[in-house]
Amino acid sequence: MSPVGNYISTVRRNRIATITISRAHKRNAITHGMLHDLARVAQQLRADEETRAVVIGAEGADFSVGADLDQSHMQGLDEASLLMQRRQIEIGREVIQALQDIPQPTVCALRGVATGAGACIASACDFRIAAADARAGYGEVRLGMNLMWNAAPLCLHLIGPARAKRMIMTGKLFDAKTLLAWGFVDEVVPVEDLEATAHRWADEYVELPPIAVQMIKKSLNYLSGPLDRSIMHMDSDQWLLAAQSADFREAAAAFFEKRTPTFTGR
Repeated sequence: MSPVGNYISTVRRNRIATITISRAHKRNAITHGMLHDLARVAQQLRADEETRAVVIGAEGADFSVGADLDQSHMQGLDEASLLMQRRQIEIGREVIQALQDIPQPTVCALRGVATGAGACIASACDFRIAAADARAGYGEVRLGMNLMWNAAPLCLHLIGPARAKRMIMTGKLFDAKTLLAWGFVDEVVPVEDLEATAHRWADEYVELPPIAVQMIKKSLNYLSGPLDRSIMHMDSDQWLLAAQSADFREAAAAFFEKRTPTFTGR
């Protein structure tokens, strides 16, 4: 296994690259540095002619509980200029785009909680296999935030507008059975079968002609969301606005104080 940074690792075997998020002691909460590492791994796969399929998983009981709130910019404490904050938060969008642009078919193995950044990463993959204990959602709204990273269209394409509104506007976690019925995941399996099933899906694409498979993937990605990038360019600016609100500061404080926040719309 090859480490990429402190918490992202890759291993290649039988023409399958497995990318693993390895921060289980923090329930795989995603840091700014981890995003840069994920983007680098995804971009490296574009120059990898031997790998035919990719599996993305995580160590521990949860896929990812989302962005690590113990970061200054997640608490409204970033001292960087507004100009630099705007540039820095673009890394999330860059990661999701890099994951979508991986030429090889990608399979995400979900277990436990996948929320916020975790759900965004999963939605950027071609397929999602869920353990029976998996729960997914977008919890940003409960922190006074919009959904960033150009992830809203990905959710919309998978499950349709009404269900996407339920997932994104409520911030709730939905169980594996519901996610399967909605089309957010492609198969639900016992926890102990998750990794084997994800690799079985990957194996199917390993045996197919890679040029045709990769051309088809790219065509379908462009067909399913031709206007996504042009419409969603503003979601980072929406986050910068939300991060200035009293509701955002109240949500962050309530999280660390383990209490229910009181939102005022200010």
